[in-house]
Amino acid sequence: MSLHAETPAAGSRTGVWFVGARGSVATTATAGCAAVAGGLTPPVGLVTETSAFAGSGLPALGSLVFGGHDTATEPLPKRAEVLAAQGVLPSWLPAAVASELAAADARIRPGGPLPGDTRGSEELIGAFAADMAEFIRTTGVDRAVVVNVASTEPVPGDGVLPPSSLYAAAALRAGCAYVNFTPSAGLHHPALAEEAAASGLPYAGRDGKTGQTLLRAVLAPMFHQRALAVRAWSGTNLLGGGDGAALSDPAAAAAKNAGKERVLADNLDTMPEGEVHIDDVPALGDWKTAWDHVAFDGFLGTRMVLQTIWQGCDSALAAPLVLDLVRLVARAGERGLSGPRPELAFFFKDPDGRAPAALGEQYVALRAFGERLGDVR
Repeated sequence: MSLHAETPAAGSRTGVWFVGARGSVATTATAGCAAVAGGLTPPVGLVTETSAFAGSGLPALGSLVFGGHDTATEPLPKRAEVLAAQGVLPSWLPAAVASELAAADARIRPGGPLPGDTRGSEELIGAFAADMAEFIRTTGVDRAVVVNVASTEPVPGDGVLPPSSLYAAAALRAGCAYVNFTPSAGLHHPALAEEAAASGLPYAGRDGKTGQTLLRAVLAPMFHQRALAVRAWSGTNLLGGGDGAALSDPAAAAAKNAGKERVLADNLDTMPEGEVHIDDVPALGDWKTAWDHVAFDGFLGTRMVLQTIWQGCDSALAAPLVLDLVRLVARAGERGLSGPRPELAFFFKDPDGRAPAALGEQYVALRAFGERLGDVR
């Protein structure tokens, strides 16, 4: 496809296939997209709805069609009601977008592998790809983006493709662009490198930058630019919900923390002392608290401390970024761009390709990318 393709046709539609389609992030994104597209709420948190991207030719929010895989069976309308009861969604929202949630739920297919599933990797990839292809065919979307928002997996170590990579391979086979919003391997598995390079599809990842690491990507460059010596940077995360349960596994937590540490190492040119601890607190539900303690030296070795506390709703922080990424990656595919998109590092802890580490520089690159997407000379 030419890099000078026309802007999207008025009637074109884009498919969004969530891996983890009945989880909190996917439910919030699906409900929130319907609410914003319907004018029920302003687009707070959506970077692609700001004036900087008005000319980028991105698919309209109202043109997104949702479906996906999940091993959970609770329907999206019911899941939205649960999130509203927890204060994640406005109380009025599930009823206001009930039809959109029901339509999306009807397009969700059973995920896997489930306990006792005897299918091998190739059979699972084929089944997942067939579901994605059927979604594209039956909905008539012009293109589709597969987004992994499932629970974090441990780092793979035995050569076997983990579930996230099975879904990523299926996305390639079905001709879908791919976004990994989690720390899981996904398309980063070395066994998929050759296939990803040959696919001609754009992809982006990994691990969405929504809270603690977002602050680190702002504060670490400040210390470096002001020549302040950071001696130690420690942190603690308290969170509940599915993420809290998944990250109580030390191997999964290690995968999550790798991105947090990379942000410091890349911005400070060294790795200070300190660790990040993740504690599962089920009572918090979808809410999380992140605390950081930064010990640094100033002029003449004067010792000082900075402490930050971030309290937020994980799904409400993540959902708009997911929608931003879908629109940007879909447009990139429409423009004929393929391969890893380092221009989207603004959204990730562990971005693809060569990308700046500081949030400000990442935003400059993102805006430039938006201008490129809108260039239809």
